[in-house]
Amino acid sequence: MVFAGNFLAAWRFPAPYIIKKGGGMEFIMKYYIGIDLGGTNIVAGVVDENYKIISKASTKTNLPRPEKEIAADMARVSVQAVKEAGLDMNQIEWVGIGTPGIANSEKGIIEYSCNLGFDNTPMVDYIKEYIDKPVFIENDANAAAYGEYVAGAAKGAKNAVCITLGTGVGGGIIIDGRIYSGSNFAGAEIGHTVIEVDGPECACGRRGCFEVFSSATGLIRMTKEAMDNDKDTLMHKITAERNGKVTARTSFDAMRMGDKTAKAVVDKFIKYLAAGITNTINIFQPDILCIGGGVCNEGDPLLLPVRALVKKEVYTRNSPKNTEIVIAKLGNDAGIIGAAFLGMAK
Repeated sequence: MVFAGNFLAAWRFPAPYIIKKGGGMEFIMKYYIGIDLGGTNIVAGVVDENYKIISKASTKTNLPRPEKEIAADMARVSVQAVKEAGLDMNQIEWVGIGTPGIANSEKGIIEYSCNLGFDNTPMVDYIKEYIDKPVFIENDANAAAYGEYVAGAAKGAKNAVCITLGTGVGGGIIIDGRIYSGSNFAGAEIGHTVIEVDGPECACGRRGCFEVFSSATGLIRMTKEAMDNDKDTLMHKITAERNGKVTARTSFDAMRMGDKTAKAVVDKFIKYLAAGITNTINIFQPDILCIGGGVCNEGDPLLLPVRALVKKEVYTRNSPKNTEIVIAKLGNDAGIIGAAFLGMAK
């Protein structure tokens, strides 16, 4: 099929098609690099335009060490992932980075990250010393939320909030398809909203933060406190069988065995989690709120009572439309996928 030049100027082929010499069209897949920079590992993935990770490469972060060394390793594993995908850098559109801390996405600077020891680190410039591509940077929780928005549990929503229950409680907010990071790139610190005034001290310096109760760390603390007060709880037996290690699973596992003390721990955890989620919904009223993190592997024993409590307490409980609460789908891949598509997130 042959098209006149004027017609081609007015009609665009849907990307990523190109016109072949001599006529016809050829499909050209687009690829992106997403980097998940963590305190323990650096993971880079090559992601295609269908949000599929086609290769990964990783290395230890090995903190503490100079920030330029970390940047060099980020670039190295990115190139490695591209090679393992059977591609070359000419086929990569851009690089996206998800990092802990305050990431100034306009200047390409990590303004502060206590976990990584960064202070006004020009990470985008560092990466560009090795990779001659556009580079985007964002807070890791925001990147993970965007991943769930484009390819996971929040796909199809207009507005979404994603809460990650890990060492802390991370939050990412998507409004009208864009990441909301506030006026100073430090928005969505949902974990540091107070749900119990004068409660236990949080790492941020406040007391009674959502994070203190609803993180995996908080659940472990409450489990240990309950074990100290009940020498007969099955949680001691479970802990002994697991080399003396108390985890976020301990109370749930003992509850399933009929242990009343463990059930009290789980009920307390769920009560505080529902309170924090209710507060978040009351502020943002998203279409979908997804929760992620290892503890969410508990599935319905966690999700169903949380939904019931939120339904009872949320301000819009009499509204015909309310936020749907779901479990995140992408797991650790959310940060890589979200980072890979940061070029579309602002």
